[in-house]
Amino acid sequence: MSLTYPESIGVGLLQGVTELFPVSSLGHSILIPALLGDPYKTDLSMTGDKSSYLTVLVGLHLATALALVVFFRRDWVRVVRGLFSSIRERRIETSEQKLAWLLVMGTIPVGVAGLAAEKALRAALGKPLPAAVFLALNGLVLLGAERLKRGGGGRRRAGTAAAHTPGVDADIESDRRIAKLTFRQGTWIGAAQILALLPGISRSGVTMSTGILRGLNHEDAARFSFLLATPVILAASALKLPELLKPESAGIRGPLVAGSIAAFVAGYVSVKFLTKYFENRSLTPFAIYCMVAGVGSAIYLSM
Repeated sequence: MSLTYPESIGVGLLQGVTELFPVSSLGHSILIPALLGDPYKTDLSMTGDKSSYLTVLVGLHLATALALVVFFRRDWVRVVRGLFSSIRERRIETSEQKLAWLLVMGTIPVGVAGLAAEKALRAALGKPLPAAVFLALNGLVLLGAERLKRGGGGRRRAGTAAAHTPGVDADIESDRRIAKLTFRQGTWIGAAQILALLPGISRSGVTMSTGILRGLNHEDAARFSFLLATPVILAASALKLPELLKPESAGIRGPLVAGSIAAFVAGYVSVKFLTKYFENRSLTPFAIYCMVAGVGSAIYLSM
């Protein structure tokens, strides 16, 4: 069954927001249709007969990744420049070079795990009740990171803004702070994305939580999380893109374009909001939302 234009636009807006907010896009993509009931429960099913929902989600993920690329375009210019200069010079000296290799090291674990287990996990756990349980657990992860951060001191207290040096670009300054991570720390933060293969666990949520526990402030943890997510989402979308080129997918291309535009706009607005939000705020509101929504959904679906 093909998605309608309103459904595709609605799913696109949902994807663009929940992929970047620390609340799990996959979890919401499974839960919302189930909670709404028919016809959405049927149209937006990942396991339904001849359902095009999963194929559409691939295109929407690509649109969200492109929103990240556009928003962080100056950062990616510096990262690519740093990577190639490091390879050419066979050394890692500048913050640009260090950040580039931190992103490479942080992407490898989830890339390997995704290729090995993503399909099996989605088949086994891509159902509403497990997604609700994992969404509640996602809230506990976010809340636990905040509590441990406050209890352990760290570089600054949660909810306080990082100091910026006058005359220095704030984005460059943030990248320099991130580049102070060790490669071990960067790899651990990137590897946390493996947990996001579980529907209901947020990619940005677990990477931000791990970054905070590794000494990053909220602003830098969010920035590093979004930079880490970009190549992973792009690669995953590229691997599944051939599905959209099959003859049987011809009927969904129109709605997919509409949904992708919605996902791009929602993603861009979301990342712009969140990078500003995390300058002086914490993960706690998202933690509370995930726990309430997860437990509430689990109770409702079990009735």
